[in-house]
Amino acid sequence: MKKVITYGTYDLLHLGHIRLLKRAKALGDYLIVAISTDEFNAVKGKQAFYPYAVRKEMVEAIRYVDEVIPENNWDQKQADIDTHDIDVFVMGDDWKGKFDHLKNVEIVYLPRTENISTTQIKQDLHDQ
Repeated sequence: MKKVITYGTYDLLHLGHIRLLKRAKALGDYLIVAISTDEFNAVKGKQAFYPYAVRKEMVEAIRYVDEVIPENNWDQKQADIDTHDIDVFVMGDDWKGKFDHLKNVEIVYLPRTENISTTQIKQDLHDQ
C-alpha cells in the first residue's frame, strides 16, 4: 500500500482544500492529513476560526481522507514519515523547496487552486 501525507490548518474549508486532498489521494492508496493544532497555530501567530476538533471532524468527513493526525510542531514531519511508513509527502507549491531535506520519501508540491485561499476568504469577510 502506498501511503501519502499532507499538512495544513484546514480552516474555513473550501474547494481548494478539497481539490488538493483529491490530488494528494490520487498519488497513493492511503491519505493521512496532519492538521495544525490550536496550540501550534498560536506558536505560528495564527488563530483558526474553528477549533482543532471541529476542523478534524470536517476533514475526516472528506472521502479522500483515510486518517487525520495532529500537527504539533514544525519538526514532526520526518518522525511522521518514519512512524507512519509514508511513501509520498505532499504540500502546496507555495512551500516549494521548504521540505526537500526530508528523507526516505517522495516529495510532491501541488499547484494551489487559483483565486481561492483561506486568507482571501477571511479578507473578503472582513471587507463586507
